Amino acid sequence: MIYLQGNTHRKGSLIPISSDFDKFGGDRMFAVIKTGGKQYKVEKGSVIKVEKLAADVDSDVEIKEVLMVGEGNDIKVGSPFVTTASVVATVKEHGKGEKKINFKYDKKTYYRKKGHRQLFTTIEIKSING
Repeated sequence: MIYLQGNTHRKGSLIPISSDFDKFGGDRMFAVIKTGGKQYKVEKGSVIKVEKLAADVDSDVEIKEVLMVGEGNDIKVGSPFVTTASVVATVKEHGKGEKKINFKYDKKTYYRKKGHRQLFTTIEIKSING
C-alpha cells in the first residue's frame, strides 16, 4: 500500500493511493503532470487534451511540472514537484472544444445568452525522464 500525505482529511494524515500496482501504472513508467491548472496521469505513447499551449504543431514540449513519477514499486513523489523529472511531448493539434452556453433568464424582463469554446492542445507523450 502506498500512502501520500495530503490535506483532504486532517492535517498530517496519510491518504492511501492504491493497493494494486496494475491500477496505478503496473510495471510501465508513468508520471502525474500539471499543466493548465489540471493534473494528468500519463504514460509513454498516451495522447491527451490539455489547455492551449504556446507551441507549434509537430514541435516538442518539455513539461517540468511533474508531481509524481514511478515504475513498479519505485515511486517518487515531489513536494510539490520532482526536480529531476521531466516529460517530453509532441504537439499534435490545436483546436476548440464544444460550445458551452451560459443562459440567464428572468421572466418578462431580462435574458442573456453567451457562448464559450475553450481552446485546447492535443499532445502525445514521447518520453518520461526521471
